Amino acid sequence: MRTGIGEYRSGKQFGLTEEQIEICAHASELFKEKLYPLQQKMDDEDWWPEEAFREIAGMGYLGTTIPPEYGGQGLDYLTAGLICETMAYWNPTFAFSWLNSDNLVIDNIYRNGTEEQRERFLPAMCRGEMIGALGMTEPGAGSDALGSMKTNAVKEGDSYIVNGSKIYITNGPIADVVLTYVRTSRDMGRSKGISALLVETDQPGFRVGRKLDKMGFRGSPTGELFYDDCHVPTANLVGEENQGHIIMHSGLDLERVMSAMLCIGPARRALDLAIDHANLREQFGRPIASFQMIQSKIAEMYIALETARTFVYRVLDVCSKAQEEEYGRGHIHMLASAALFQAAKAGTFIMDEAVQIHGGSGYMRDTEINRLYRTTKVMEIGAGSQEIRRIIVASGLLKGH
Repeated sequence: MRTGIGEYRSGKQFGLTEEQIEICAHASELFKEKLYPLQQKMDDEDWWPEEAFREIAGMGYLGTTIPPEYGGQGLDYLTAGLICETMAYWNPTFAFSWLNSDNLVIDNIYRNGTEEQRERFLPAMCRGEMIGALGMTEPGAGSDALGSMKTNAVKEGDSYIVNGSKIYITNGPIADVVLTYVRTSRDMGRSKGISALLVETDQPGFRVGRKLDKMGFRGSPTGELFYDDCHVPTANLVGEENQGHIIMHSGLDLERVMSAMLCIGPARRALDLAIDHANLREQFGRPIASFQMIQSKIAEMYIALETARTFVYRVLDVCSKAQEEEYGRGHIHMLASAALFQAAKAGTFIMDEAVQIHGGSGYMRDTEINRLYRTTKVMEIGAGSQEIRRIIVASGLLKGH
């Protein structure tokens, strides 16, 4: 069974440090042992391994970008991304939920929250005692998430009264805290007047609706959330009131480039599986790897993977060195969209070719390559569709970013 770690060790590819190489090696061994065996049950039963999540957190793999004083590891975004890629190689479904808590919520609280919010939420979340979800998408509000947002909050005394609903929320059915975007003013334009609230799921008025049945990433719970006169303390406001669009855009940049690793990790695994199958599968008296058409597919898969992978590493390195005010606009905004676009495109291509190389067995639902194939499509949809990413890149270029 391949790991892909050897390529990190042979010459410091991509300029990785010795520490990053060792982190990848250790993470790969751990995730292979702890997470890889869970894949089948997660897919078959849409089952979330709660104990494994806490165990992985206890080994230091949550709060990757959070300083140690809050219970995290204090890593940069490139190193955190390498952990995500390695986890997604062995169990992309687990990585999907992990990333939603680690980056979309934990990192967001650290970057935008108050000191009181950091101290109250981050240590428990880094220990895996609490899991986070991001509440942004609504019924009827996909790519136009801000402009079409109907979930609203009205301030009454020391609370916000929240009403509305969210849909397609990863970790929604199991979350302890949901970073929820709500409309707090209708006088500031369609895409402004938005605020970010930390909604603790034990608050009266919060409830989980349907757990949704997905094509891929089964085992990473996704659901509907409802807010019916849900009382949220004003102390749980993240950032300034009516300025949540700034937090959302900066968070989306980091979400996009980190999510690109959810494409790279599984694509690496699919390429390894395709190579192994091509060497073992015989037709016409010889391995199919000896046929030039199969060789051509494998070569093109590798080139697509490494092209996307190198680009994503570069953008993660840029994010690691950026200042907070650079996110959500300008050059990084364009780069993050481009990185996820290319990673998702490469992932889709590689998965399709890998299934083709596997032939009939690749079409069987209980095979690993089939599970990987079913994870891929959503990466062209979530965190802004491929079409939106094209618009962002083109707009950035035309404006001189």
